[in-house]
Amino acid sequence: MNPLRANELVIDIPDRDDGQPLDFTVEPGQTWGVLGPNGAGKTTLLHTLAGLRAPRHGSVCLGEHSLTELRRRRISQQLGLVFQERQDGFPATVLETALIGRHPWLSPWQMESGDDERFARQALDQLDVGHLSDRLVSTLSGGERQRVAIATVLTQAPDTWLLDEPTNHLDLHHQVSVLQLLTEQARSGRSVFMCLHDLNLAARWCDHLLLLYPNGDACWGPAERMLVPAALERLYGQKLITVEADGAPVFVPVKS
Repeated sequence: MNPLRANELVIDIPDRDDGQPLDFTVEPGQTWGVLGPNGAGKTTLLHTLAGLRAPRHGSVCLGEHSLTELRRRRISQQLGLVFQERQDGFPATVLETALIGRHPWLSPWQMESGDDERFARQALDQLDVGHLSDRLVSTLSGGERQRVAIATVLTQAPDTWLLDEPTNHLDLHHQVSVLQLLTEQARSGRSVFMCLHDLNLAARWCDHLLLLYPNGDACWGPAERMLVPAALERLYGQKLITVEADGAPVFVPVKS
């Protein structure tokens, strides 16, 4: 499985000067969390790493190859992306949507096989939406749609997961189950890179963090080095109290 590398990467955010170049590697087995306030560039970074947006400077590489050197089908076999928001392009059932995850592995005009369908159904069951397989996605709740989107990437089976707010719309139980699933993906040798708004979820589930500041500054590294109150208070412009629960730090905002 190939690492995902940002090489002197400057993401292109309109009306903002060049930020600090990003130079990090997401190795197989790692779980990265990206933290930052609204407008810091988390979604733009994710789309740039997926090859959907061109960087202002620098490059993104899978292994030894720049994304610009790889065919889109090859990239889709290695990178899976869960968007924060999505639009239904056409009416489709939950099962049909999950089967889209198999498309990078099929030749042109090849139909999904019975094995592909079994793979998709298994993924839907893991996300607790298997019982909805015949429902139109457009009829689902926000949380159900989010779990179908994650099941679609699970069906795709990429080496690297890129996720924009994967716990968006999820209740507490499904937040935990999704983050456990992502942790299991990393333990199996894949890598996970996800943007999060919840600082405490990142502290609990991520082993590496990238902090994006609204002025373009950034810092990254192992989570224990990044979870420093001074850095986090500067990140959010919010005073924090740190306590410990279940062996992990918990950050509580101070009332003004």
